[in-house]
Amino acid sequence: MNLSELKKGQAGRVLRIEAVPALRKRLIDMGVLAGEVIRVEGVAPFGDPIEVLVRSYRLSLRKHEVEGILVEEVN
Repeated sequence: MNLSELKKGQAGRVLRIEAVPALRKRLIDMGVLAGEVIRVEGVAPFGDPIEVLVRSYRLSLRKHEVEGILVEEVN
């Protein structure tokens, strides 16, 4: 599943990032790495942007950015 499918409060472990090279590099630079746990903290009223918690800091990402982040749900 991709990160955009998780609901507020759910978490997932990053499996891989499928995005254009520039976006992939930007996400990796922000700490979105394979194996990291990423939690959805909030979603804007129309679903864009999405606020996530990764490596103890918050990121606001556009929906098209999180659609390329493949995760497995963790409890």
